[in-house]
Amino acid sequence: MTTFTAAPVAGPSAADARIALGWMHTAKFLSTSAQLDQLPSVGVPEIAFVGRSNAGKSTCINVLTQQKQLAFASRKPGRTQHINLFSLGKQGVTDAVLADLPGYGYAAVPRADKLRWQQVMVNYLVSRPGLTGIVLLCDPRLGLTGLDEALLDVLRPRVQQGLKFLIVLTKADKLTRAEQAKVLSITRLQAGGGEVMMFSALKKQGVEEVAWLLWQWAHPVRSAAPGAP
Repeated sequence: MTTFTAAPVAGPSAADARIALGWMHTAKFLSTSAQLDQLPSVGVPEIAFVGRSNAGKSTCINVLTQQKQLAFASRKPGRTQHINLFSLGKQGVTDAVLADLPGYGYAAVPRADKLRWQQVMVNYLVSRPGLTGIVLLCDPRLGLTGLDEALLDVLRPRVQQGLKFLIVLTKADKLTRAEQAKVLSITRLQAGGGEVMMFSALKKQGVEEVAWLLWQWAHPVRSAAPGAP
């Protein structure tokens, strides 16, 4: 079983939520590429969104950034095989980048395409400079699948070295409160730690919490230098 450790993150205050959501709203398209070596070097914290096709990844990104069509939601899941980068930052200064990775696991995609993309994804996850955090999108009605667990295993070395990690359980509005509590508990055990949050694009559940956590990832609090006032 994959084992990660992380301290729980407190929910944001109203002021913190406004800061985080305002920052997320600055997202702009930066680049797209089907090959890792064609991605630009960004030099700022990079946060990647990954997950199975139909897990609600594009919708999650659009809701977080308050932009209806920032992330492309294909009518044919698994067909979009590009890494899309979006810059974040106020006053024209980029201080972080979101990476939208293609969904995986869709049965209708040819096997050769699946294998090619899986290799690109693995290379990205293990070697992308500046990768600061991973957001894994998961449909709570399905739970973590074998493909999700395989991805967690790929991430393990980098997480142990400080890579941030969050599982977002989308489509929370499809579950009762009792079902949400149960799937949260199960997913935390499966992930072995790290952050797990419920999310509903329809009811805006978890939007402020996820945005605030990502803002913290991109803006870590730096300790004062010795002797500083």
